[in-house]
Amino acid sequence: MKKLMKYKKRSVTMTVIICLVAVIVFYSGYSIYSDVYGKFDEERDVYITIPAGSGITSIADILHKEGIIKFTNIFRLIAKQDEDSIYQQGNHIVNTNMSYKEILERLQEPPISNNDLIKLTIPEGFELRQIADLVEEKGIASREEFLKEADKGRFDYDFLRNIKRNEYRLEGYLFPATYEIYKGESVHSVIDKMLKKFSETVIPLYSESGTEKTLDEIVIMASIVEREAANDSERARVASVFYNRIKKDMTLSSCATVQYILKERKAILSNSDVKIESEYNTYIHKGLPKGPIASPGEKSVISALYPENTEYLFFVSDGTKNVFSVTDEEHMSNVRRIQSGG
Repeated sequence: MKKLMKYKKRSVTMTVIICLVAVIVFYSGYSIYSDVYGKFDEERDVYITIPAGSGITSIADILHKEGIIKFTNIFRLIAKQDEDSIYQQGNHIVNTNMSYKEILERLQEPPISNNDLIKLTIPEGFELRQIADLVEEKGIASREEFLKEADKGRFDYDFLRNIKRNEYRLEGYLFPATYEIYKGESVHSVIDKMLKKFSETVIPLYSESGTEKTLDEIVIMASIVEREAANDSERARVASVFYNRIKKDMTLSSCATVQYILKERKAILSNSDVKIESEYNTYIHKGLPKGPIASPGEKSVISALYPENTEYLFFVSDGTKNVFSVTDEEHMSNVRRIQSGG
């Protein structure tokens, strides 16, 4: 009886082991198949540079480093089936959905010329709509195509998973910088470059800060600071004003948030402007607006993470800088003095 029990236990154990091995083999084979034939990957254009004199081993290493292929040994085996192939040095566009064979064929084509390069500079404080306009102006893609991809496209970044906004979901996350775009590059790839730059620049700052605020809260605050600060020296002070107002259960009353609703940078807001019903109107709703109002630069992000320690609750622009105050009386006095030209 005991022998029978032991036999049954061994039999069950062997069955489990066989099943586990089968599952591992299946998924390993599936992973190899998917990568070799360019299946089920998120589509992404990648620009690579093949140095002069590169052999298939170094090319495979470049492709692996850029996340285009996973299995360098298999890639080399496929390449050896046509040993007479000549791979062109220079810049090439490859796509993550390409099969290994298609990648090898692409690398045998003439490289991309520098004449096909477009420099796209996104200024700090630009809104998503302004970025879309600039992309169209540069002849990269239409405004509508860019905005549609920004809202509907799938991008593999952890920091995007907690964003619940359906419209303008990438507002604030397209990092302001200068990008090299090649003619014919997909809109998805262009946006991915901006998100990658955000990931490389902002995520380390956020992680190192140890803040308890969510990333979205920091980006929202940084976007307001970006639009409200007159110069670098006062960014952290501007951030302190808005954080202080939140602590005091006051509205932020940021003109920049209303300008975002209006889609216009009005110098002076009317009474009707500040009464517009919107989740972005910080004159009538307390706390942060629904989402970012622009793309903040690195300095504004740092200011949102490390605001000055002040008691300021107000500021007003004199045309060149902001004048800060603690009390409403001081603030109104500053307003009257500036309006009178004093």
